[in-house]
Amino acid sequence: MNLAYLINQYPQPSHTFIRREIAAMEQLGIPVSRFTIRRYTGLLPDPSDEEERGKTFVVLDQGAVTLLFSVLWTFVTLPVAACHTLLTSLFSGWEPSRGIFIRLVYFAEACFLARRFRDDGIDHVHVHFGTNSTAVALLVRLLGGPPYSFTCHGPEEFDRAETLGLGEKVRHASFAVAISDFGRSQLYRWADPADWQKIEIVRCGVDASFLATPQSPVPPARRLLCIGRLSEQKGQLTLVEASALVVQRFPDFELILIGDGAMRSQIEAAITRLDLTRTVRLLGWKSGAEIRELLLSSRGMVLASFAEGLPVVIMESLAMGRPVISTAVMGIPELVIPRETGWLVPPANPAALAEAMAECLAAAPSWLTEMGSTGRVLVAERHDAIREASRLLKSIRQGKRPIL
Repeated sequence: MNLAYLINQYPQPSHTFIRREIAAMEQLGIPVSRFTIRRYTGLLPDPSDEEERGKTFVVLDQGAVTLLFSVLWTFVTLPVAACHTLLTSLFSGWEPSRGIFIRLVYFAEACFLARRFRDDGIDHVHVHFGTNSTAVALLVRLLGGPPYSFTCHGPEEFDRAETLGLGEKVRHASFAVAISDFGRSQLYRWADPADWQKIEIVRCGVDASFLATPQSPVPPARRLLCIGRLSEQKGQLTLVEASALVVQRFPDFELILIGDGAMRSQIEAAITRLDLTRTVRLLGWKSGAEIRELLLSSRGMVLASFAEGLPVVIMESLAMGRPVISTAVMGIPELVIPRETGWLVPPANPAALAEAMAECLAAAPSWLTEMGSTGRVLVAERHDAIREASRLLKSIRQGKRPIL
């Protein structure tokens, strides 16, 4: 079997779970061709991501002439399918805010990929995120290309489920994947009940190096770590506000933020305004090895998200034996169990978050180590990359027939 992965923008620092899944597929003996619609031009601190960039084919890098030729070739060789697919792209209910030009681009990308997949002997396409890349995979299928499946992560897809046409994408897919029980329930909301049997759970896998690292005792230093894009949904501004309350009780408290993003300037301004420049540090993106070292030197990981699928950083923290403080939203309670693997608080509530952080900072390291051990076992049971890739591969090989 020849398998292709299609992602809108790949690789990125926050997409390590996709890299792990692809690597697991290759360990299972499946050749994987990587395709991305557009190139990610940002910094890739992890050498593994940089290596992955060199293996990834970028569709839009081929230029307008190549895409136009693919459209003409498709109309000459497959006139009926081309007309049907073009009309579907232009007049479907997906993304009504998108103009005709963008829909024409989707069609052109599909024409190019349908031919490329045929030439490469691709048997199946798996897509991550139920957005434009899944729309292109659907159009490729209508052009006679290989069947496709897609993994829906959330929360963005669930925020725009109707305009993205998630139900229609499930209908045409061989099967659809959710990364958590919560995610599956959201796909059930938007898919026809007749298609529910095509919706499966394949959890994101943790890098084997996290679980292979021997668990060490939680250190006494009052340090917490936050990992994630600096964005509204991750709640870092709320976390900074909570930190201002925590530092009043623990002057030696330290918070390290790993990641970057559009809200960096606002977060830096909040740190300055609240006089936390000696308490809160922004380190930008770090490699997997650096994150492991920072986790080992911390009491736990804190994530103040307003909306999530099920963050891989929670899995990584627990895999390293560090408890997690987070919000009781979406899939997070499936791993963060109050006072067993961490703390859960209401979102957008700095006082409640500060109280949980303070309890973690005041707790005996031995109790935190015990919580970390419980979380480590849970992650090993649910998020082994090879086991989850095997589940995905089994579904691909079953070849469930989509409705065309």
